[in-house]
Amino acid sequence: MPDPTHDPTHTHDHAHDHDHAHTHVHTKAVLNRLSRATGHLESVQRMIQDGRSCPEVLIQLAAVRSALNNTAKLILKDHIEHCVVDAVESNDMKAIEELNRAIDQFID
Repeated sequence: MPDPTHDPTHTHDHAHDHDHAHTHVHTKAVLNRLSRATGHLESVQRMIQDGRSCPEVLIQLAAVRSALNNTAKLILKDHIEHCVVDAVESNDMKAIEELNRAIDQFID
């Protein structure tokens, strides 16, 4: 059954060696999450400048890490639901290898 949210004409300006299109249906949500993470990080900078306690700073850094991890989950979800499905359908094993490398780097 075709995915109604999938737009096969949507492509990106960055170069890839595989032939499938990249579709990102959660772009607005990803950008919102990144904005929140940026706000948390700016808060950490202010806390450091103001001489706030280390535990307070660490708690705020945990919020930054959580915001980034949740953003990554959303990007990964989009990628699996669209790009990886396209890659598998077109037998593009290079795309699967690229995803594995990206996951390895993200987790490391």
